[in-house]
This record gives sequence, C-alpha cells and structure tokens, in this order.
Amino acid sequence: MTAVRPETTVQPASDTSFPTGFVWGAATAAYQVEGAATEDGRTPSIWDTFSHTPGKIRNGDTGDIAADHYHRYRDDVALMKDLGLKAYRFSISWPRVQPTGRGPAVERGLDFYRRLTDTLLEAGITPVATLYHWDLPQELEDAGGWPHRDTAHRFADYAALAARALGDRVGLWTTLNEPWCSAFLGYGSGVHAPGRTDPAATLRAAHHLNLAHGEAVGALRTNLPASAQVSITLNLHQVRPLTDSPEDAEAARRIDAVGNRVFTGPLLDGAYPEDLLRDTAHLVDWDDLVRAGDLAEISRPLDVLGVNYYAPTVVSLPADGASSTRNDGHGASDHSPWTGSEQVAFHLANDNLTAMNWAIDASGLHTLLTGLSAAHPGLPLMVTENGAAFDDYVSPEGRVEDPQRIAYLHSHLDAVRRAIADGADVRGYFLWSLLDNFEWSYGYSKRFGAVYVDYATQSRIPKASARWYAEVIRDNALPA
Repeated sequence: MTAVRPETTVQPASDTSFPTGFVWGAATAAYQVEGAATEDGRTPSIWDTFSHTPGKIRNGDTGDIAADHYHRYRDDVALMKDLGLKAYRFSISWPRVQPTGRGPAVERGLDFYRRLTDTLLEAGITPVATLYHWDLPQELEDAGGWPHRDTAHRFADYAALAARALGDRVGLWTTLNEPWCSAFLGYGSGVHAPGRTDPAATLRAAHHLNLAHGEAVGALRTNLPASAQVSITLNLHQVRPLTDSPEDAEAARRIDAVGNRVFTGPLLDGAYPEDLLRDTAHLVDWDDLVRAGDLAEISRPLDVLGVNYYAPTVVSLPADGASSTRNDGHGASDHSPWTGSEQVAFHLANDNLTAMNWAIDASGLHTLLTGLSAAHPGLPLMVTENGAAFDDYVSPEGRVEDPQRIAYLHSHLDAVRRAIADGADVRGYFLWSLLDNFEWSYGYSKRFGAVYVDYATQSRIPKASARWYAEVIRDNALPA
C-alpha cells in the first residue's frame, strides 16, 4: 500500500520548484466519468434520478455512459502513466458498492475498484479514494436523504465496507467531497440532486454530512492499516467584501459563516460558530439538531485537509429593499443556496472569465492556503481540485490547443508555490479534471479535462495543457 505522505515538507529550492515529494495528480468523480449506470448490480443514485428528470440538465444529458471510464479504465491509466501522474483521485460509487445504502456490499461493484487500484499500482500511480462525490443511493433519499440523521449512520457502514475491501491498496481516503454543494445546492437552491429547495433541510443536511464524516473517520480508522491517512475535501469560499464599507464586511462575515465555517467550525474547532447559529436560528433549532457527542464525533483528527478552489467570492450587502445579484457561480435558481443570508449580493471579481463565467484570480488560492495554514498550524493541506473549463475543440490536424487553460494552471500553481514559500504545508495538487466529463447540471456542455473526450466515439486526445502539466510533473517545477 502506498500512502500519499512526503517524508518531509521543505521550502522550494528555487523560485519555480516544488518541495521534494510533492504529489502531482489528477481527479475525477464516479458519476461524471464511469458510465455503466445499470451494470453489475448498480442501482440509481440521486444524480441518476435528477439527470433523467426533464428540464434539470442542459440538453437532457445524463451520466448513463459519461466517459465510459468503467470499461476504459485501463486505457485511461495508461494515459495517466504517459503524463507522469503520481496519483489519481477517484470516487467510489456508493450505489455500485452498496446499491440500497444498506446491507452487504456487491462484490461485482467492489471488483471494479479492485481492478482499477491494482492497475494504478502496477503503473506506479498512487490511488486516492473519495467515498462520496454526491451519488447518494436513491433509496436513502427516499427515506429522507441527508436531512435525515440515519443517513449519516448508513454512510459510516458503507465506509467500513469500502475500507475492508480496498484498505490493502489505498493509502489516502477522503470521506466527503464538497459537502457544501451536497447540502446547499442539493437541498437549498435545488440546482443539484436531489433538487429540493428547503432552507431548514439544508442546515439539517449540513450537520448530518458533518456527522457522517466523523462516523466514517471512526469506521476507516477501525478498518484500515495504521499507516493509512484520512481526509475530507472542502470547497472553501475565498470571500471578499466588494468595498471597505461595514455593510459589505457584514456580507462577507455572513457568507464565510454559511459557506465555510459551517464545516470548518465543527470539523476543525469542535463547535459551530455562534454567528452562524444566530443567522439561522429562525430556520432550525440547533440545540435539538446537534445531539450530545456529535461534535466530538465530527472533530476527530484529520491527517490532511483537501481544498478545492476555482474562483474568489465577492459579496456586498444591498440597502434594504434593493434587489441583489447572485453571480456566485453556483447555477441559476429562484432559491438561494445561502441559507439565512439570502439578501447578500454576489459579484464577479473581474471580467477575465472561464467558460463557466467564473473569474480567473489565482491570488484567492494563495490567500486561502496561507489563511488555513495560519488558522490551523500543523494540519497538512492538499489542493484536491483546481482547473478551468474553456471552449475546447479539435483542430483539423487532430490537436486540442488550450493556451487559456495553460495560463490558468500556471498562475494557480504559482499561487500554490508561493503559499508553500510563505509557510503553508501544502503536500500535493490534483488537477480537475483528468477527462472531459458530465459537468452536473451543465451536462456535457463544459469541458474541464486535460484530456479531450469525443463522446460519440469515446476517443481520448490529450490537450496541450496535458502535455504542459506532464512537463511540470517531470521537472517538479513551473516553466521559467
């Protein structure tokens, strides 16, 4: 078993190099790439149901076939090896492994991940497993979903099944990917599965995701070798007030509470922040929701904190009665995901945008990493997702040139390098994404991959950015 743990974290030797042992990887998620939606015992997740609901996904796309990674994983691992990747972060499909969210594992489902991890190890690539990247078994949603406390207990059981099956192969485990999206986009704005729009359910879901993480950490520690590492990945919002006014400072405080500290508070400090509780007291009885022992369970020590970053979050507080804009990058909805702070307005940081209409600003990643390091000294960090979507196309010569993505990656990797030089203990970087894939409510209209996927033929074409990233990995340094 190979663990993602450099022996030491040292300062870069030059202005462009990274620490010895720095982990270079790429990431995907099961529903976005695997396909094989009904094979080998897999049953529907909430994203299967949501994507098959008319009007929910652009162009009526679904993840039924996606990038067909389930059948093409050997070729995809060969691509990874060719690019020199040191690690591959993938997610395990809960309904493929435990279709109803209860009971014994389906061995055919586990066998896919056994084959995948064995193939990675044979290629010299470290497997990094995420237990939950949003694909809740539909039967658990029918029973109440994440707003229902029992779902947290079911997740811990699933974590134990996966650990017992793959613990001899996988050395770094992530419990949840971006629980903010699961709770606030899935149950608040409704732009993600399961598509509910209930502010109180959003907060209950957030707490039960935190609890699920804590219980899963316990299950993993019980069933994994002592050398294994356990983490969680958060999409922390790098929040900035639009102006220096007290009103905009209040807007930033509110969004930091409901966008960040709703997770970092209980996970890293053992308590929900008092201002969050005040902001949302009209929606949920926190004394009833948070039971004795919950916070101790949630705040179990982590080995690594995963950080996902794409763009900064710029906010203001409009005058009473003024309409608020919501350029928050989280999809269009009549319902706000910012539970308890719906009045806050969101703005683009600049007009240099990706195809997602997300502002390109690498300084936010540097600020986020150094701020986390200062607030939680001794906690290693990993950038577990970072990347950009652009309007990629295949040239008549059969190439995909994507200079905008190269520029994006260069600036953001430089931000990581500078954060390390400023004392942040950042152990690795995972590019989002290895492959073009099903981009949630956007379907196949947005391409994040370093490798272009022709969905009609499933052929793969490494983009110019993939070759550029391969050189960075080879040299453990940015080009001068």
